[in-house]
Amino acid sequence: MRIFVTGASGWIGSAVVPELIGAGHQVLGLARSDASADALTTAGAEVHRGSLDDLDVLRSGAEASDGVIHLAFKHDLAFSGDFQGAADADRRAVETFGEALAGSEKPLLIASGLLGVTPGSVATEQDGHGSHAAGAAFGGGPRARWETAEFTLALASQGVRSSIVRLPPTNHGDGDNGFMATLVAIAREKGVSGYIGDGANCWPAVHRLDSARLFGLAVEQAPAGSTLHAAAEEGVPIRDIAEVIGRHLDVPVVSVASEDAGEHFSWLGGFLELDAPASSAWTRELLGWEPTQAGLIEDLEEGHYFR
Repeated sequence: MRIFVTGASGWIGSAVVPELIGAGHQVLGLARSDASADALTTAGAEVHRGSLDDLDVLRSGAEASDGVIHLAFKHDLAFSGDFQGAADADRRAVETFGEALAGSEKPLLIASGLLGVTPGSVATEQDGHGSHAAGAAFGGGPRARWETAEFTLALASQGVRSSIVRLPPTNHGDGDNGFMATLVAIAREKGVSGYIGDGANCWPAVHRLDSARLFGLAVEQAPAGSTLHAAAEEGVPIRDIAEVIGRHLDVPVVSVASEDAGEHFSWLGGFLELDAPASSAWTRELLGWEPTQAGLIEDLEEGHYFR
């Protein structure tokens, strides 16, 4: 298959591209910069220059391919305060892919998230859909992203083999600059490694190489309308994470009161308090996905987050 990948040079995309090529596929990767284009060429992919705002470029990339994996998102815009703008750009991109692939039965995969699907209980692939879902209660950008995921699944009725891959908040590994790296940076700055309340709340986790493998399996096999969970670990307690960080940085491990979380953790505070365990049992059975990489605690213990 020839697969068009957006976000192909990003943290997850740069693992998905070699996974696809190693499985015998050709990759057409979206690149908005010379650096991204060079990285894709080095990885063995064909370069398609443009950005998420270039809808004609997105359409031509999809029409020239046997399927699409959409990983790009304007994180820089989202984290600068315009989450709604980033979510709107994402929706336009998915709508463009849907139009380009309608009636083709070609696969369209998009990345979604596991935080907030069923707060406080183990989320399954069957959860988080319909007007009663937790995502429907979100406001602004988060609601818009949930709506885009639901829109993607609905494209199955238009002859698109669409599916969503819900990713844990941490796709960890050497080189990760996401939530785990942010927690380490906050601990360095504050001189303590913190968690909120008793720290018993859990996050699912996956190594980025395992999530890349899931995207490869899904583009080949996932039935239309599938929701997939890239949760290698159902739930890792936040206190366990804080304890590893404290030990490696040689700083105290402390509880932070919920009302102080925003001041201590900044924007991360609202996420860190969530209890969001998630199962991937259905995904594993459906696609034969078996994670093989290190778990989150083991990966933290290897020390690369602290270099």
